[in-house]
Amino acid sequence: MSAFSLSVWALALALLSQSLATGWATEVFLRKQLPAGLRRAWMAMAIAAMLAALYHGYTLELALRTGLYDLRQAVLGAVISILFALGLFGFRRESL
Repeated sequence: MSAFSLSVWALALALLSQSLATGWATEVFLRKQLPAGLRRAWMAMAIAAMLAALYHGYTLELALRTGLYDLRQAVLGAVISILFALGLFGFRRESL
């Protein structure tokens, strides 16, 4: 597997992970039984995850259109995104 294809797969995984994190954080934000301060915190996490997903999408588009990529940055982004999504999933389960 070439470095370019590995970067593309890592960026796609990062985009998917951040999209899932956005959905999970939005789901918790929409719950009415949580206190207002906690709901605002979940909204902030949803917005942050959405912006990170947008960033990964733009980086993926740049790699696919121009061939410009950075393998270390793509893999690091994927690892961070997966850990962020797993953390949000754990917090989401705690707030049920």
